[in-house]
Amino acid sequence: MRIILRYFTSGESHGKALIGIIEGFPSNVHIDVEKINSLLKERQKGYGRGERMKIESDEIEIISGLRNSKTLGSPISFMIKNKDYENWKEFMDPIKCDVNKRKVLKPRPGHADLSGIIKYNFDDCRNVLERSSARETALRVAIGGFCVQFLENFNIQSGSHVVSIGNVENFNTYSFEEIKESYKFDLRCLDEKTRNNMTSLIDECKKRGDTLGGSYEVRIKNVPIGLGSYVQYDRKLDSLLAGALMSINSMKAIEFGEGIETSKSFGSISHDEIFYKDEKYFRETNKSGGIEGGMSNGEEIIIRCYHKPIPTLYNPMRTVNIETKESDFANVERSDVTVVPSASIIGESVAMTVICQEFLRKFSGDSLEEVIRNWKK
Repeated sequence: MRIILRYFTSGESHGKALIGIIEGFPSNVHIDVEKINSLLKERQKGYGRGERMKIESDEIEIISGLRNSKTLGSPISFMIKNKDYENWKEFMDPIKCDVNKRKVLKPRPGHADLSGIIKYNFDDCRNVLERSSARETALRVAIGGFCVQFLENFNIQSGSHVVSIGNVENFNTYSFEEIKESYKFDLRCLDEKTRNNMTSLIDECKKRGDTLGGSYEVRIKNVPIGLGSYVQYDRKLDSLLAGALMSINSMKAIEFGEGIETSKSFGSISHDEIFYKDEKYFRETNKSGGIEGGMSNGEEIIIRCYHKPIPTLYNPMRTVNIETKESDFANVERSDVTVVPSASIIGESVAMTVICQEFLRKFSGDSLEEVIRNWKK
């Protein structure tokens, strides 16, 4: 039985390393490790990031599944070491450590802390926050890096850019080529005036010990018609993308195309009319964001992702001490003011992973050459 691409991640925020495993990746795909490392560096950048990013310098170490930079068709395993582990091994060693030091008894509102200790019967939020941390998303950026390089063989490309930070929004529209340039800016926002306003807002927020959310747009082009399916609820492309993207830390809402605006409008002006020319169907608008009836329709896939402000505040909110049950203020871990610029890299990587999975489901093959033959039929 052929396994369609799937992956697993493992590791704690302050543990020895993060581990990723990819299964079902075709053979003979050339992988440039430095391209993956470049994505990991982009994830660590961004105005408003915290002190942890000055400690880590994420790089992928391939353990198996490649030979001479080409995939073998066997499971790919890789590791991203946590440099900060040296400062934490006394409290985080997997075999023997001091679990009574650095104990976290004051769960953060908006975080997994309280629900996690109740679900898994812990008396220390440390056991929850280490895995629920957004540190895990470094693995999903790396996995997305593999998928991006596979999809390059079919000219499927992606880009992303920040649309808003807090109440500061960039109302301009951009071509796909323009948003590919967003990596040049720390805030990944393309409008200079908006960037300056975002920077001022982040600086003001940092002084207050507060945090900010925001939104970004992911664009994917040259996706063939028919990825996903209408025949079952769990095969719809927008459902698969939404589920994967909502699993990213602090993500709270997703919009495809002009979903919010069209919900306020009439059907007569909310859909993309169909035309035919030169033996090809096309649309003059893309309000649906490239997905209709749970399937890609050949237009650009456009997704807007909305993140809440992260719940770790240097000016903490009220909570309850899980040991004494007395009112207190939440625990403070190292934190960012905003993660939206780096989250755009994560969201883009996660979306491309889903596109890769569905591409392989439609044009499946054990080797890159077999997939290309199926794609060309």
